[in-house]
Amino acid sequence: MNAHDRNLGADLAKLHYGDGDYAVLKPGRYVLCAVTGQQIPLEQLRYWSAELQEAYAGPAESLKRWQATRS
Repeated sequence: MNAHDRNLGADLAKLHYGDGDYAVLKPGRYVLCAVTGQQIPLEQLRYWSAELQEAYAGPAESLKRWQATRS
């Protein structure tokens, strides 16, 4: 473990995803993509599911999750 590892979760935000917007429950700089695990800076967050309460890195990941939940 190095100095950067200790702060691994410190900047992880917790959000409540709504239809068209989200509310910050715990401040942070990023959320994790539910499909890839990729960090998504909040200023770049454009795709999420209010139903599943999860974020996606982009349209491809959003579509992949939507298809998986409809099968």
